[in-house]
Amino acid sequence: MARSLYEWLWQHEFWLPPGITWEDMQESEDTHYPQPRDLLLSIPFAFILVVIRCAFERAIALPLSTKLGVRDKQRPKAQPNPVLETFYGTRCKNPKEGELLSLAKQCDLPVRKVEKWFRHRRNMDRPSLSKKFSEACWRFTFYIISFFTGLAVLYDKPWLWDHRECWTGYPQQPLQPSLFWYYMLELSFYWSLVFTLPFDVKRKDFKEQIVHHAATIFLISFSYCANYIRIGTLVMVIHDASDCFLEPTKIFNYMKWKKTCDSLFMIFSAVFLISRLVIYPYTVLYNTYYYSMEIFQPFFGYYFVNVLLIILQLLHIFWSCLIIHMVYKFFLQGTMEKDMRSDTEESDKDEERDKIREKEKNGITCFSNVTSNGYIQRNGSEPLDNRAHHANGHAKER
Repeated sequence: MARSLYEWLWQHEFWLPPGITWEDMQESEDTHYPQPRDLLLSIPFAFILVVIRCAFERAIALPLSTKLGVRDKQRPKAQPNPVLETFYGTRCKNPKEGELLSLAKQCDLPVRKVEKWFRHRRNMDRPSLSKKFSEACWRFTFYIISFFTGLAVLYDKPWLWDHRECWTGYPQQPLQPSLFWYYMLELSFYWSLVFTLPFDVKRKDFKEQIVHHAATIFLISFSYCANYIRIGTLVMVIHDASDCFLEPTKIFNYMKWKKTCDSLFMIFSAVFLISRLVIYPYTVLYNTYYYSMEIFQPFFGYYFVNVLLIILQLLHIFWSCLIIHMVYKFFLQGTMEKDMRSDTEESDKDEERDKIREKEKNGITCFSNVTSNGYIQRNGSEPLDNRAHHANGHAKER
């Protein structure tokens, strides 16, 4: 059964253009082609990157955040309560009104205190500012290294300047060591992002990130197996170009350097929109859809790789809409709107609402005292202090 599945999966009709078989892809001492088994090396490399990341964040990023004045917000802790903690861990983190009433009765607490307990408990699970700073520092470091590695690998390659060269001699294009290690670096990094997804900062586009990582891993893996190395390297360099500006934007945002953050975000927006909505469609999509047809007829691999590339483009459009909306708000209001993908603190708005309520109650009390005193005065009686004042004044006049 397993052997039949293996033979069906690796039919040359799926992976290679018409007229080319696996026998034509045999290696020699001087010629090496990509082998699917090479991709297994990315798994241990990914774990190595996770270890390097942990060491980087503890030894470099966290001390750097302290020196740059990044301070974690003091969050009020939720008081120990077994009933509420059990409900929080097993049922729901944001109970509805009926559930709040039921929990309030069980704990013999006011509904507002139960609501506040859940708010504080949710905030305790939210990532700290130093964690966000450390994560941004790690990604910025990797994207810078990856982007300049890609440029160093590709600057003397003909397909970087003439995109038709991506298909010259395809699929019998020997694998160069520099391209192999560049592929391993990128694939290992995305595997490491998948491994750390449960522990990373969760944003509102969490599901889109999962789709993005999965599509990227599949695209890199398939492009390697089918020897789409040249087009794959172009995709990776284009993606890393804008990411190099996104992460420092986050870093300066956490440092409260407002003007620098806004300036970098505008640069990032321009690079992202140009690279993902202009360069990527022309350099990659048009290239794989049209230029490849000058060399071979369509086959399964042709359709499959184009579907993966289009999925990435749809994600580019999704994120571009968010970015354009933020840029529009910036020009309209003169200030950068908070990242719509970020998970915001509830205590900021809700605690303020509670304080306003308390002030309103105190204001009503004071107003009641004033009106009461006015009522007393209107009925002909005076406060003792006023009586004493008038008495003393009468004495002085005498």
